[in-house]
Amino acid sequence: MTAPFDLKGFLAQEAERVQAALERALAAVEGTLGPDVAEATRHGVLSGGKRLRPILCVAAYRACGGSEGDAIYDLAASLELIHAYSLMHDDLPCMDDADLRRGRPTTHRAHGEDVTLRAGAALIPAAALQAWRATERLGCPPATRAEVVDTLLTASGADGMVGGQWVDLEAEGKAVTPEDLDGLHRRKTGALLAAALDMGTLAAGAPPEPREAFHRYGRAIGLAFQIADDILDATSTAATLGKNPSDNDLSKSTYVALYGLAEARRRAEGQVGEALAAVQDAGVAAPALEALARYVVARRH
Repeated sequence: MTAPFDLKGFLAQEAERVQAALERALAAVEGTLGPDVAEATRHGVLSGGKRLRPILCVAAYRACGGSEGDAIYDLAASLELIHAYSLMHDDLPCMDDADLRRGRPTTHRAHGEDVTLRAGAALIPAAALQAWRATERLGCPPATRAEVVDTLLTASGADGMVGGQWVDLEAEGKAVTPEDLDGLHRRKTGALLAAALDMGTLAAGAPPEPREAFHRYGRAIGLAFQIADDILDATSTAATLGKNPSDNDLSKSTYVALYGLAEARRRAEGQVGEALAAVQDAGVAAPALEALARYVVARRH
């Protein structure tokens, strides 16, 4: 009988290796930044979090036969650099004007708005360079290296995360259709999560079939993650979530506001089902990805 997958132990071990990769990434870039910007960058990147995007990248890489070693974690760290930049800018007074992130003062509260703007912007080219160097160490051919970097930056930009954030701000206080809400979050939240799977499979040199299946997995858990976030935002306190203000305070469009709690939960579970089906379609053993899909909606923060 197969032992159940130890998700708690897996997440702790993987988060430790991602943390080490982030330390390496910051050490490589800090010398090019002024001391104030370097300090703010460190605050934004090392402030904790689930590290879900890099963990997904490594899990997809392994499932597709990638070899062990630090280089895949260095590639995965590029995703977290982009994620950190997005949170630093998302919290600014011109955006959500947030005071608290992951139970700590937001970067602009600790280091100032101007410095946070520059620190977040510095992480974008740093992430691209991080991905390029890591894929070189992984032995990827130049065309694959370029495709990995392109995947990261496309998911981060106007067609992905940045575009989704703009639509989210435009939609505050307005009624949106179900299709609009899905489209918003496939870009704002889902694009970078899907890119994590794409980058892992590309780096592993996977054939088209598992790459496509894992891309569908990434799209599904991207929506599941966002729906779960909306549910937590509606049912938990700022102290539990470690952030302030809530999306409800900002009159943002959410799945709970559109569908109610029960239907939002049903839709999140439906997306998890789609993700699990995609893993089966990939035709490879991926117990970590199956466990992570379930974790996305079972988490408490």
